[in-house]
Amino acid sequence: MSSHATEPSWQQDVFRVLKAHDVKHIVFVPDAGHSAAIRLAYQDPEINAVVLTTEEEGIGYLAGAWLGGERGALLMQSSGVGNCLNTLALQNCAGFPLLMVVTMRGDWAEFNAWQNPMGQATEASLQLMKVMTWRADQPEDVAPLLHGAATMAFNGDAATALLLGQRLIGEKQWVK
Repeated sequence: MSSHATEPSWQQDVFRVLKAHDVKHIVFVPDAGHSAAIRLAYQDPEINAVVLTTEEEGIGYLAGAWLGGERGALLMQSSGVGNCLNTLALQNCAGFPLLMVVTMRGDWAEFNAWQNPMGQATEASLQLMKVMTWRADQPEDVAPLLHGAATMAFNGDAATALLLGQRLIGEKQWVK
């Protein structure tokens, strides 16, 4: 896997950890914070990279992948968590592994006020739906926290989410 000069190493860590946990399906709605993992998933012949119309589709997709004997992960932005809340009942009732990696918006130095409500409610909303959450704000935290979340999801048939804080991702700038 080659390193790209414009990618922080934590972005490559996301893909590396997913691969180490035998993830075969990476499902996502396109997001700049996940661009490295998405690009690497498309390049890897052992991974099915699937672009979704909406984030909640990923929960059903990953339930099906698990029934078929394969692991997957849902990559999304915090605004997409709001779309998933009702569908998280599927995991809650069926008890299959669900690993989510969430890039945060409305978190720190947000320029778009529309991102703030869900960004501020993301972690609490996930926890209300019985999803275990961890938060990475420093590059060195991403790999160990994602490893822990993946271990708990895949070994315990649990719903887990790693939140990638906006300070980690970097301040977004309004482009005029």
